[in-house]
Amino acid sequence: MTHVPMIPALTIPATAVQADPMFALAVLACGVCGSALLTALARHYALRRELLDHPGQRRNHAVATPRGGGIGPVIVLLGGGTLLAVMDSQSSPILATFLIGLGMVAGIGWLDDHRPLPAWLRLVVHFGAAIAISIALIGMPHGLLPCAVIASSTMVVAGLVNAWNFMDGIDGIAASQAGLVAVVLLAGGTFAGGWLAGAWWFLGWLLFAAMLGFLPFNFPRARIFLGDVGSGALGFVVATLMLRAVVAGRLPVPLALLPISAFLVDAGMTLLSRILGGKSWWRPHREHLYQWLVRSGYTHLQVTRWYALWTLAAGGLAIATARYWPLAAAWVGIGALSCATLFWMWSRNRLWVAARHRR
Repeated sequence: MTHVPMIPALTIPATAVQADPMFALAVLACGVCGSALLTALARHYALRRELLDHPGQRRNHAVATPRGGGIGPVIVLLGGGTLLAVMDSQSSPILATFLIGLGMVAGIGWLDDHRPLPAWLRLVVHFGAAIAISIALIGMPHGLLPCAVIASSTMVVAGLVNAWNFMDGIDGIAASQAGLVAVVLLAGGTFAGGWLAGAWWFLGWLLFAAMLGFLPFNFPRARIFLGDVGSGALGFVVATLMLRAVVAGRLPVPLALLPISAFLVDAGMTLLSRILGGKSWWRPHREHLYQWLVRSGYTHLQVTRWYALWTLAAGGLAIATARYWPLAAAWVGIGALSCATLFWMWSRNRLWVAARHRR
């Protein structure tokens, strides 16, 4: 295995976090408790303000359910990130950019949860946050190739923000996917040479903890939804952690796509099919594979479990393949074959559940 240069660690807690299990457990406990408490308060607020998602043609639930619960995990992530920025002056500029971007995405989502905003306004904010974090992590572009890299990174970050928003349509699916991606990234740190280090390893733990605190309110039966404030913010955090691992040279791009492939394939293929079909792709709809599966008779619990298994299998493949770096032909071939298989599965299952639903 080739030597990968290490990222400078935090001056105060990073080594303790990664070497001391008790410190990691303390982070986990604080994140879980904080997220659960804030989610409970968010539910009380949503009920009092009547911020409810009512059943309808574009909904996948049967009873009116409060929204905006994602503000709890967001506050945990903002608070933890702020603490890291204060303790580590070396990482402060990048962490500050991350916190600003997270605040932008969550803030526009919070406003949209209270009063629907134009799609173009939300996209402008999402792309602004995506450009900022891309430049912070990669550096200011000078020349055609660096500009292309920044543009590609921006599209990926903004795409994941919206993918998490699009895929947040049934109980537990968006929060569980974010938590599982965090698990894969942290496991990659143990078994595949350290995908995250320092502050980013800490943020991976916080993301996992925040999801553990939120999920009891959202799965297996949702008592509150993430809302736009939470779904878009989770996509931004996942994208940032993935981008950091790639930029640091710790995670090859094809392998980075595998843990997030469940949402990438379903959201991407559905978006493409709507664009090619001449539909208003930015409007709410129920044409994702997971939505078809629910309408064809499967429960939210079953579908969320299937997507979780998909992510765990893809993440395990990424970790196993990364151990054999730099066998480039192997990981490129496996990554391409895996993505091709996922696209095929999406297409076949979409046709099958559509036919079943028509019957």
